[in-house]
Amino acid sequence: MDYIEILQEMLRYIDANIVEELSVKKLAARAGFSPYHFCRVFQWEVGYSLMEYVRNRRLAYAASELASGRRIVDIALDYGFETHSGFSKAFRRYFGCSPEKYREHASFDIPKLPVLKKTKQYITGGIVMEPKMLKRKAIKLAGFALTTRTRDGENQREIPKFWQDYMSDGRMEKLHGESFLKSHVEYGACFFENPENGEFVYVIGVEVKEGHAIPEGYHVCTVPEALYAVFTTPPADESNLVSAIQGTWNYIYSEWFPHSGYEFDSNGIDFECYDERCMAKTGKVIDVYIPVVKKQLG
Repeated sequence: MDYIEILQEMLRYIDANIVEELSVKKLAARAGFSPYHFCRVFQWEVGYSLMEYVRNRRLAYAASELASGRRIVDIALDYGFETHSGFSKAFRRYFGCSPEKYREHASFDIPKLPVLKKTKQYITGGIVMEPKMLKRKAIKLAGFALTTRTRDGENQREIPKFWQDYMSDGRMEKLHGESFLKSHVEYGACFFENPENGEFVYVIGVEVKEGHAIPEGYHVCTVPEALYAVFTTPPADESNLVSAIQGTWNYIYSEWFPHSGYEFDSNGIDFECYDERCMAKTGKVIDVYIPVVKKQLG
């Protein structure tokens, strides 16, 4: 009897019936095991208890629907959560941030089904991208702002266009010629405005010198002090830099947070940092800063 094949088929069955009632007794009977034995085998091979896995898969499917713009409470009810608050608590525990925050970088991607022969390697440390942990003081930025929403991937279309316009219409040269400029490093920061409809302000800015006046016409904001998990994107060229950045965001929220022991610091602001490394013709990289705190138990 090949346990891996049986369990892999059970994972497919769970996905196919993700919005249906699923219980230990029902799943064990379908697999042909006693409930006790099935739970032991499942825990050993998959790395999660049976019902914890079901709950996490429901959260993953719910996360994939956040980009649709549907009400969060409706998504929660579809996946077996009786209240918005109960769903939000479970979502934060698993993904390390609120559903509203996750919506900023949500996509319609259906969560990939785990492949059990790879699961052991992953659980024992086969992480493809590990961040460095860094504490940074508050940063005052001046630059330009775009108000956008996460609905239907609007932000993933508008932010790249915002950057293109900024670099081609003279605003970049003007900003980098100002006397208040502290350095030429650019920041792309997300300030969440309206959690329920996914609206937030995305700022392209530079750090300013202390005590310098900022002329009218610039958006001025402060990124608060925080502990950050800092991810460096995979090397890319001009043609695939955007996809490398968006892929890194997806990895952070879909893969890293659930296994990290950290959660998103709700008092912080996440941002991208563009320094001289992203100016090269090939091998372009940027750093993604995620404010984090240790995940609370219970």
